[in-house]
Amino acid sequence: MKKLSKKMVQLFAPIRERVVAFRNRPRKPHPHLDQAIKIGNRFSLLFHGLLACTLVFIIESFSRHSVIAAFSFIGGHTWAYLYNSFLVFASLSVVYLMRRRTLARIIISGFWLFLGLINGVILSNRVTPFGFTDLKCISDLFAMQNTQYFTAGEAAAVVAGVSIFLIFCIWMFIRGPKFNGQIHRLNSLLLVAVVATLIPLTTKAAQSSNVVDSYFSNIAQGYENYGFIYGFSSSVVDRGMNKPNDYTEESIKEIQATVASDIAETPTAEITPATAETPNMIVILLESFIDPYEVDYLELSEDPIPNFRNLYDNYSSGHLTVPVVGAGTSNSEFEVLTGMSMQYFGTGEYPHKTILKKTDCESIASDLDSIGYSSHVVHNNGGNFYSRANAFSMMGFDTFTSKECMNIQEYTPLGSWPTDNILISETVKALDSTPDQADLVYTITVQGHGDYPTEKIIENPEITVTGAPTQEQNYQWEYYVNMIHEVDKFIGNLLTELDARGEDTVVVMFGDHLPTMGLSEENMATGDIFQTKYATWNNFGMPKQDADITAYQLLANVTDQVGIHTGTMFTYTQSQMNSDTYQAGLESLQYDLLYGNRYAYDGVDKYPASDLVMGLDDISVTSTWKTSDGKLCIYGENFTPWTKVYVNGEKVSTSFLCSSMLRIDQSLVKDGDTLTACYVGSSSTIFRSSNDYVYADPDAEPATETEQPGDTEVNTEISTEMSTEVSTEAIAQ
Repeated sequence: MKKLSKKMVQLFAPIRERVVAFRNRPRKPHPHLDQAIKIGNRFSLLFHGLLACTLVFIIESFSRHSVIAAFSFIGGHTWAYLYNSFLVFASLSVVYLMRRRTLARIIISGFWLFLGLINGVILSNRVTPFGFTDLKCISDLFAMQNTQYFTAGEAAAVVAGVSIFLIFCIWMFIRGPKFNGQIHRLNSLLLVAVVATLIPLTTKAAQSSNVVDSYFSNIAQGYENYGFIYGFSSSVVDRGMNKPNDYTEESIKEIQATVASDIAETPTAEITPATAETPNMIVILLESFIDPYEVDYLELSEDPIPNFRNLYDNYSSGHLTVPVVGAGTSNSEFEVLTGMSMQYFGTGEYPHKTILKKTDCESIASDLDSIGYSSHVVHNNGGNFYSRANAFSMMGFDTFTSKECMNIQEYTPLGSWPTDNILISETVKALDSTPDQADLVYTITVQGHGDYPTEKIIENPEITVTGAPTQEQNYQWEYYVNMIHEVDKFIGNLLTELDARGEDTVVVMFGDHLPTMGLSEENMATGDIFQTKYATWNNFGMPKQDADITAYQLLANVTDQVGIHTGTMFTYTQSQMNSDTYQAGLESLQYDLLYGNRYAYDGVDKYPASDLVMGLDDISVTSTWKTSDGKLCIYGENFTPWTKVYVNGEKVSTSFLCSSMLRIDQSLVKDGDTLTACYVGSSSTIFRSSNDYVYADPDAEPATETEQPGDTEVNTEISTEMSTEVSTEAIAQ
């Protein structure tokens, strides 16, 4: 080892000498640059202040997509602008601990500009600005590449921009100037400590004087009024829920006692175990679904949502206050399914991506499960999007049929999203999967999802739209309106199927947020961009009871009408919604279940995560067939476009031909290998697997006892009987 070590030192000694010589080389004088650096070092605090103000102005220009709007922000919210500048100034103070101060300033400035640029890009595609929790959605972003949200070109531009910046920073590290004066480390540390201490003090002072607000009821408006730097920073430090001041075991027990007393006096309070006669409950999230007649400037050739309007007029319905605008579907979903409010979380929080990653959560699924329901989710998008596979397990659902488990063939005219027609059969299949139980099915649509094209896509639209400020916006609205017109047809067709089944069923459907169309309060008949609509349907004579409510009150309201009174959050809302202490108790209960000691459960994990099953149909591999062009066809059942073949546990390139046939290269398989077909989601997540099939090569010599009997004969039969069917189906696709 000593000899080896000595040889390594000798080997790298010339390289080390060259690096040292390069770093100690005589520096070519740059009088103007040296003078600027000298002045900058002498008046560095003033320079940092001016730099911070400039960076905030540039960032606000990015965010508002306008230099003029950035000037308006400075004029209308001067103190907020200066407070944002102070936050940047504070970050620049760390350069005093380094010799390469110019490089440090470039890195810090580049960091803030990069965040501001990201926010500007995000706001060009949605209404909700960029927050810290969005960083947890990066995997979702890459799962959407080559859609209208995120193209391969945009990905390449991001990678190229970051690479150029890193190369420039490396060059500055090697060739850039260094501070040659004496570094007073104690004084520098003291300065940084003082500035760091001033951050919470100035923040509290700014909040107390209403320069900025500590809670954003409207995140987009909060960022606009108080600046991106403050908005993003608050999303970093203000996450999860803060412990309520009056949170104690006694207060939780008192809330529960009050709820139990009030529920006991309810005429329909007698809870019996669910049976086949208990009504099924179908909850449908309608992506970006609104009533276009509530947009004041639109003119439509006909009503695009007649089925929904019929339900709205004849069954329990109303306006629904949701927590997000233009994006953030999972937060509306969280409120509806759990009965918990997003207002008590930090800025830009996504519970699916944060608390539900580590904590199980009582929901409508686990509550109905306690009285005998089975629970299912059906969604024609990726199972990992918004970490839903994990979140639905944490919420106690039994099954989740995501797009990976569906043979999706129909897409929107842009090709960005599947149509919702497939959700009809999948929802009915979920109901049929448990014939002796009442069912909860949560169905999530996507057809109304943005982004919406600014050019004409549909040549002969069923609904024509005019009245928008520009022709490009007319095209956007025309596309959107025709997509939700198709969603409305889906609603009508689904209800027809449900009614034909002959089982008592209640359906509740709701819009999760406004579409990404830049709508403001002035454009909406409701005067509120956080309001959508909900409607219900039933086939057993429930009376119409309209109410304008919040998303977290929706299912408490519906289950109350059905006569179901179970669950911590839902019974609390049912009994206390009109009380003066409703919000305080809601916050305490919510904190107790998610972050506290679970006094409501007596410290027991009452609703543990479920063993979520992905999909309802088993995948099977039954036989194989070698083609003359070096391919191996794999036959079986319930294949989808997201089915991949694994050879001895390793994923191989797979072509989907039809629901009964996949194809791989013959060279990837040899006699005796194990083949498995799997539904595969993003990040190569295996959602469901088939049986293990041992491949027997018909050309292998000699045949062994382990060869599967009749394999060659079966393969020959299949090759002749299925060739016509496969070729026809493959051509159709």
